[in-house]
Amino acid sequence: MFPLASIGDLTDELVGVFRDPGILIGIPLALLGAVFMSFGAQYQHRGVQKVERETALASAGLSGGQLLRLLRRPSWVLGTVMLGLAIASQLGALSFAPLILVQPIGAVSLVITTLLNARISGHRPTRSSIIAIVLCVGGILVFVTIAALFARHTSVSDPQLITVLLILAVVVVVVGGLWLALRKRARALFYIVAAGVVYGFVATLAKIVISRIQSGDFEWLTLLCVLALLVGTAVGAYFVQTAYASGPPDLVIAGLTVIDPIVAIVIGLAVLGEAEGAPWGAYAGFAVAGALAISGVFLLARYHPQVVSESQEIPIQRGSGGGDPTHPRTGSVRITEAVAKVWPDPPVHDDDEDRPAR
Repeated sequence: MFPLASIGDLTDELVGVFRDPGILIGIPLALLGAVFMSFGAQYQHRGVQKVERETALASAGLSGGQLLRLLRRPSWVLGTVMLGLAIASQLGALSFAPLILVQPIGAVSLVITTLLNARISGHRPTRSSIIAIVLCVGGILVFVTIAALFARHTSVSDPQLITVLLILAVVVVVVGGLWLALRKRARALFYIVAAGVVYGFVATLAKIVISRIQSGDFEWLTLLCVLALLVGTAVGAYFVQTAYASGPPDLVIAGLTVIDPIVAIVIGLAVLGEAEGAPWGAYAGFAVAGALAISGVFLLARYHPQVVSESQEIPIQRGSGGGDPTHPRTGSVRITEAVAKVWPDPPVHDDDEDRPAR
């Protein structure tokens, strides 16, 4: 049980949270980052798919020439700018709020990406995909509430930073070895998992760098942390771009939403001690809320109509059973129409891309 003697104690805890300016600033910044991430994913996916069609991209990963082609795609460049803004928003959020509070909010980008992609691709959300979104949002809200009550800022010691860097080094060696061995037959799932693991460390390293700079502890070990952060960002970005070549943006965002927060949260709990002293009930709440969000993401990855009709990368059962998945028997068309009113047509097109008829 939570060590709260009465409803009044719980009320005092909640009031204390909302008096914390860090929490009040960190959560909106994290949400803003999720919005930028959603739009950035759509535009980058558009550019990568165009290059894939031009160069017949194989499963061995993006080459240097293909990366240069991406730089000439306005949609990809705009998506990159938006992802840069997403990273800046998340870094700002991490400077005001604990890692295990900020990181799960990024899962909101999955909801936004799903709605945007429904508008672009014409695949309307099905009942199963809407249920999955509800599970994601519900799990996130519960998780954030618990984290806001019990998470706290902690100063990062040299042993903690060395531990994180050593774990990252092991992960890089393992992932790099797998990439060298499997790159000619690796599918989208491999690149999504690899990117999610690396980005989980990137978020952790960003939090450590911010904490040490705020405490005035900037020396060679912090510089090494910054270098590892930049390398991790570049490696993760490469894996994400390759994943876009073989899967819809919803699938990529769904995978990142699951793996990235799990890695960052485990590090925050086990290494950084951001919930040290929390009651066992808080950890049980983390587990239940996380399970809800994760189950929602996997359901969305399984039942999203575009995944059902186009993706052949993941060996899982597809579709909600019966009927034509591209013409669901639900009222979800209203969601797509609502998105269309907000974003009637993507404002950026590549130069050689056909414009929709007016």
